[in-house]
Amino acid sequence: MGSVAPDYVHRDKTCAPRAAVTVSGIPLKWYDIGAVDEPVADDIYALAIDYLKREQPKLGGDLGFAILHRCGDGQFYFLLVQTWMGNNEIWKTTFYKDRTTTDFALFPLDQSHKGTFCVWEAGAVAHEVAAWKRYLRSARDENARNAYLADHFSGIV
Repeated sequence: MGSVAPDYVHRDKTCAPRAAVTVSGIPLKWYDIGAVDEPVADDIYALAIDYLKREQPKLGGDLGFAILHRCGDGQFYFLLVQTWMGNNEIWKTTFYKDRTTTDFALFPLDQSHKGTFCVWEAGAVAHEVAAWKRYLRSARDENARNAYLADHFSGIV
């Protein structure tokens, strides 16, 4: 069956929200994803926040969410920043940090067929899609905006 390695063993991870952060003027909900016994460390979370606030990446939209995912053996992190654009589209900027780097950096995406979200990240994304649909069906006023920002997922992905 092709792309799944014969020795791959799938395991669940946990998705845990943190406080929202504003990046480039856009409030972003925040999710950490990691193995149950290997959550995102506070120092990596602080580094990711510091990086985004220093770099102020060019983002569009006015609301969004970020996912900080501790991958593989725990020495690689994806930092995925998504914003809602064009009414109903998720736009994403991908950053990463690995054991050889001291800071996050823009992830090179130089192939025509690119990854979007892994199965664990998709758990948070599925929740965010449902939350955005609720927002779109609302009055989209300040109360609705605050309700969207307060609506988090937490659990096994």
